[in-house]
Amino acid sequence: MTTQKKGLMRNIGVQIVIAMVIGTLVGAFMGESAAIFAPLGTIFIHLIKMLVIPLVAISIIAGAAGLGDSPSAGKIGVTTFGFFLGTSALAVGLALFMGEVFGPGRGLDLSSVEGMFSTKYADQGALPGFFDTITGMIPTNVFQSLTDANILQILVFCLFFGIAISKLEKSKSAAVLSPLNATIDAFIWMIHVVMRIAPLGVFGLMADAVGTFGFSMLTLVMKLFIVYIVAILIYGFVFYPLLVKFFSNTPVLAFMSAMKKPQAVALSTASSMATLPVTIETCEKELGVAKSTAAFVLPLGATINMSGNAIYYGLVAIFFAQVFGMELGMGEYIAIILTATIGAIGQAGVPGPTFLVVAVLIAAGIPIEGLPLLFALDRIFDMIRTALNITGDAACAVIVDKYNPESA
Repeated sequence: MTTQKKGLMRNIGVQIVIAMVIGTLVGAFMGESAAIFAPLGTIFIHLIKMLVIPLVAISIIAGAAGLGDSPSAGKIGVTTFGFFLGTSALAVGLALFMGEVFGPGRGLDLSSVEGMFSTKYADQGALPGFFDTITGMIPTNVFQSLTDANILQILVFCLFFGIAISKLEKSKSAAVLSPLNATIDAFIWMIHVVMRIAPLGVFGLMADAVGTFGFSMLTLVMKLFIVYIVAILIYGFVFYPLLVKFFSNTPVLAFMSAMKKPQAVALSTASSMATLPVTIETCEKELGVAKSTAAFVLPLGATINMSGNAIYYGLVAIFFAQVFGMELGMGEYIAIILTATIGAIGQAGVPGPTFLVVAVLIAAGIPIEGLPLLFALDRIFDMIRTALNITGDAACAVIVDKYNPESA
């Protein structure tokens, strides 16, 4: 029993959860002075970011090269993009349904915080046009894209480059792939080293977040927060497990058990990109996903699969429509679903206030004055939706892995 307890305490996932609890308590007790622990979290995030961009680039190249010459490559690509688009749209639909049923904004008196109301975010609600989006995804200087950490441009170049490698003669492609895979292994070793200080970093992040924002603001939007949590739980613990059960070869219990570690990291960092190395390792080592599948699906997912964000956008739209006494029709619902789905896919996988919700509100003609009320709590919402986002990434990986001959 003692050995089992020691083994449990050495588990990094358990250590991270303990660090989150202690950080929350310290932040609640110390208040804003808990900011002295912020550097611990900053150092951890910087170390992760140091590794993420080169790891994403190399993984996508290796994954696309490994899949590009496979007869199932087209099926894997279509399934991956279809999964991300479909689950994001369904997430918005769930959010709208729950928002209408439970009415988180009905009867809410915001007179005490009217001073926060502002129209300063109105000019941030414009989504780029279709051709502007496509043009913006194509890098004119890939080294500049790497320097600026423009993930979409990096993905486009690396996918193109990886497919090009797959079209070479076997001897030539093998000569390129071998050092790429060795480099990925070296990055995985570096990530293991960084993860040893993860509990300290998580403690610093949680203490600073709770100490800075506290829970007082949460009481004003408590009903929205509860409905949001329920929607996230339904999607993460019912919808995704059902997809895994019926469309993959992975046992549901094994999937949910393995996801505890990356979910804990996602909760603490609020970043799909920062969690990516842990998600990749979990899918490959614990869920048996082929390297080429994980290298292709997971970096893509960390960038464009944002079902948690989609739920947030939908609920916030319903919330403010109810606060301002608006009745939404079918046109507004369609506008919310389309804008939230596109916005969620375009949202970068990094922490911070998401201004794409402005576009969603403007598309449906909903006033945006009250948004600062939610921006103050965005870190809390962001932590939770990121945990759902990476769960969706992993679910997609185990599902499309069925079509990868390398997995068999």
